[in-house]
Amino acid sequence: MKLFSSDTRKPVTILSAVSSILIVLAASSFALAQQKVSKRFPAGKNVRFELKNVTGTITVETWQRDEIMVTALMDNRKATFNPRQTDSGLVIDIVGDNRGRGDIGDMNFKIQLPVRSSVDLETRSGQINVSNIQGDLVRAHVWTSGDIRLSGVNAARVFASNTSGDIFFDGEFAGGGTYEFKSGRGTITLQLPANCGFHLVATAPVKKISMGPFWHDGMKLLSEGKRITGDVGDGRASVTVTNYQGDIQFFRR
Repeated sequence: MKLFSSDTRKPVTILSAVSSILIVLAASSFALAQQKVSKRFPAGKNVRFELKNVTGTITVETWQRDEIMVTALMDNRKATFNPRQTDSGLVIDIVGDNRGRGDIGDMNFKIQLPVRSSVDLETRSGQINVSNIQGDLVRAHVWTSGDIRLSGVNAARVFASNTSGDIFFDGEFAGGGTYEFKSGRGTITLQLPANCGFHLVATAPVKKISMGPFWHDGMKLLSEGKRITGDVGDGRASVTVTNYQGDIQFFRR
């Protein structure tokens, strides 16, 4: 027995076709509104790169070229950015370049630069990803919410902080180096080689601190286990980890 005639199915077929067309048109309109810009800049072996974003993802990678490649995908064609070359590298200030323009939407950046570079990155919201940097400095700061992921980092100074979101660090601590990780809410994870040496001050007022294989009887537990201090290995690097409402975890690579 037929529940529907061919005539009663036609409006449904037409409606589905119209819906598909509207979806395609909406996607096309969004794609047209986006703008992709790529720029190259000459650079030496030791580069300092600074980026101050509003919202969006920042991804920094290294390559074997003496130049900086900046690729930006902007949601709003009214948004603009004007990279400024300095004696030591490159500066991009999205906040300053778009002051007074209202909501400029997400600006997603992919940065490629020499391995021996230093990077200073911040955004009001969004993710920051940095991989294989071996320069003097890696700074990643998210003013509100967004994850930070630092992989293969071997820098003398590392600073990573956010208000809400996870922080992941996989790298090495240099002797005499300074390393600070701070989150308001999220999980801070440090993945380190077995032979690394550092002096640690780790504080987690609400959640727990897990030292994993780096724990030993010489470590001091303070504030009912909410703070741990002590040396791991030679203790030559200075490491401070603070998580106000999240866990702190140490893993051996």
